[in-house]
Amino acid sequence: MSQRTVLVVLFEGVQSLDVTGPLEVFAGAERHTPGTYRIRTASLDGAAVRTSSGLTVVPDSSLTGAPAPHTLLVPGGEGTREPDPELTAWLRAHGPRARRLVSVCTGAILLAGAGLLDGRRVTTHWSYCAKLARDHPAVTVDPDPVYVRDGHVFTSAGVTAGIDLALALTEEDLGRDTALTVARHLVVFLRRPGNQAQFSAQLAAQTARRDPLREVQRWITEHPADDLSVEALAARARLSPRHFARAFREETGTTPGRYVDRVRLEHARRLLEDTADGVEEISRASGYGTPEAMRRAFVKALGTPPAEYRRRFRPASVH
Repeated sequence: MSQRTVLVVLFEGVQSLDVTGPLEVFAGAERHTPGTYRIRTASLDGAAVRTSSGLTVVPDSSLTGAPAPHTLLVPGGEGTREPDPELTAWLRAHGPRARRLVSVCTGAILLAGAGLLDGRRVTTHWSYCAKLARDHPAVTVDPDPVYVRDGHVFTSAGVTAGIDLALALTEEDLGRDTALTVARHLVVFLRRPGNQAQFSAQLAAQTARRDPLREVQRWITEHPADDLSVEALAARARLSPRHFARAFREETGTTPGRYVDRVRLEHARRLLEDTADGVEEISRASGYGTPEAMRRAFVKALGTPPAEYRRRFRPASVH
């Protein structure tokens, strides 16, 4: 098995977790299977950089003195807002030579600026997807997935998604056992599917300002199988149904019905991925009542029925 050089690009204002998250994954894989990864970090001139959180990181070398990488990883951070022209030029010249080109979070902005994402489907942090699409019309930006693969180019969403992507790359390179060992060591899930939404139903909606509405949001999440009609939720908030529905939408940005739909779908997906429970049991536990109702919800939202979703995304270790 040949050793793969992983080169991580550093710059002023880089997001520290974009760097350290993937590095911990690859380093863990190297400890588990020595001789598989050679990990290096480099800045333009080899000088230390200060991350967006104030952490100082000392690279192994300058970019010009760095070894030719198998995997070139470009993290994101505040430093991507006004990219250094020299860094962009280096990426434009050396990016095409990498066997695998990877970005974490807004690192995709740097790759796009170097012309390395033209004609490709990519993702980035959800709050920068519109900007990336607007500034680079030749790039197809998908705001939903945790990470996207297009040929040898891999792009991931915000911050912790870099860990998900690094684990996926490790599994591809070294197999499931190594990736699972690393995931267990880091106390993270081995596989959060690449096409899983970047954020949960709770994060997708705003948190309500008023305590009664926040309590309702919490109740929905913890009791997806209960009666979650507008009337029942309004009673819990001690508001009239009309007042409740209007206030909920104003404060969360979505209707109570849509919020409930998202929570139930997310709950069902998690049970399909993480348990061996039957579809009928999961449909009841998630508030759908019947397998057919759950099937309709999955096909409408995800384009696939529950059984197929489970086949694709449940780890082999779940029986």
